[in-house]
Amino acid sequence: MIEAIVVGAGFSGAVIARHLAVNKNKKVLLLDKRNHIAGNMYDKVDENGIIVQQYGPHIFHTNNERVYNYIKQFGTWENFFLECMVFMNGKYTNSPFNFKTIDDYYEKDKAELLKERIGKYYNGLEKTTIVEMLNCEDEIIRGYAKFLFDNDYSLYTAKQWGISPSEIDISVLKRVPVLFSYNTGYFDDLYQCMPVGGFTNVIEDILNHPNIEIKLNTNVKDYLEFDLKDSVIKKDGTVLKVPVVYTGALDELSDYKFGLLPYRSLYFEYKTENIKSYQKAPVVAYPQAKSFTRITEYNKLPKQESIKTTIAVEYPIQYNLDGASEPYYPIITEDNQNKYNKYKSLFDKIDNIFICGRLADYKYYNMDQVINRALEVCDNLDLWFSSKMN
Repeated sequence: MIEAIVVGAGFSGAVIARHLAVNKNKKVLLLDKRNHIAGNMYDKVDENGIIVQQYGPHIFHTNNERVYNYIKQFGTWENFFLECMVFMNGKYTNSPFNFKTIDDYYEKDKAELLKERIGKYYNGLEKTTIVEMLNCEDEIIRGYAKFLFDNDYSLYTAKQWGISPSEIDISVLKRVPVLFSYNTGYFDDLYQCMPVGGFTNVIEDILNHPNIEIKLNTNVKDYLEFDLKDSVIKKDGTVLKVPVVYTGALDELSDYKFGLLPYRSLYFEYKTENIKSYQKAPVVAYPQAKSFTRITEYNKLPKQESIKTTIAVEYPIQYNLDGASEPYYPIITEDNQNKYNKYKSLFDKIDNIFICGRLADYKYYNMDQVINRALEVCDNLDLWFSSKMN
């Protein structure tokens, strides 16, 4: 007898399915429309013996101790500190941009003056956002910010999102800071690591429980009916009383009642190069390239021994319903958020549905934020079960 249903076998769905199976001792049915578990974290060993991530590069990093303590229970983890670069104006430079970037693009005297002005104006601050720097009162600092914006941020953002940087939510431009030091790490989180053998192994470990049944190649709408008129969920015409956790896109679940929610998608061109190293860092952004945004070299993510290397060239594309693209990133603008809120209000009326994940919440979550959100939903499920017992 099925006592809970979870839709989506990525991190969100896996964490919640395990909680229901272990902590609540419920028989859980886990559905996924793909032919594999792990969602966008799915990775595999390619023909060169290199672990590649099919849906783009992912690195675990967090300051959230609850999330870190949770995830380290599954699989085996090793410290990994990602270093990224940008290829701009014919040179590699660090990403996030730092004082080395100033040295790379400015004559020595001008570079020293700029670093001195930054030190005085920001008075010991370790980093800030490009948005803040563009509005800086210091003309020299503002000029540096404009150089970075014109040659990287604006170009990369326009390609990545398919819209003008002026239209995108300001939080996106703030994701990658500008550093006021020679530090080179891409993240500064307390915990930074990668799973030995890949993320798929971790999610397999999370889902390894006799109370969890997994059904792949299964579209939820072929299995359940979401009756928005009566605010119930049905299976074979019968109203379900068990909790249903949904981690997919809400517009799809409600037959696009208010129109398509905009997402950005990606296309990856995988190539084998008969060399040990293709580029100077595992992930390099190419803001000035015509159509692609970045290249990931997987034998560096983390380091893997191979006489060849596998690279993935990443092309942002428009998401549509032709079946050739996947929704990756919610395009968060005021209009799109308002449309999402309309969809969310439909499902808020259904007592036994729980929404969770980057697609379902329409938020640009990092991996640790996905896990933390899933743990929050686990807490909500505990409250829901308690209310049903009273």
